[in-house]
Amino acid sequence: MSYTQLAIVGILVVIIVDLWVLRTRLLTRKIFWVSYAIIVFFQLVSNGLLTGFRIVRYNGEVIIGSSTPVDGPPPFIGDGRLVFAPVEDLMFGFALVLLTLSLWVFWGRIGVQRLPVAGPPRFSPGGNRDSESST
Repeated sequence: MSYTQLAIVGILVVIIVDLWVLRTRLLTRKIFWVSYAIIVFFQLVSNGLLTGFRIVRYNGEVIIGSSTPVDGPPPFIGDGRLVFAPVEDLMFGFALVLLTLSLWVFWGRIGVQRLPVAGPPRFSPGGNRDSESST
């Protein structure tokens, strides 16, 4: 499966998780899209630096555009790229951000550690150590 196909499948799966499995419906909220605009800006900056300086290179057979030319950096815009990086990176980034925020909202709704607390995890397999030491 190509990088492009994996990115599209990832987006579809996460949309299903957001809208129907977890029912967080972040995609229907304006605040999500405002937040995502901020995130995607910084994603473009970091992806642009990594691919523009050729720290990260892609195989042209598995992305929408071609591979990075041997004699120079990839195009800034065009040939399936945006700010040097393949558009598939934006697709994966979208899926990762949406999944992370959906899980965060879902876990908050069911009451998993609403307030930050120092110490051992609240749901530890060995039970609550504080209650054992106080007896």
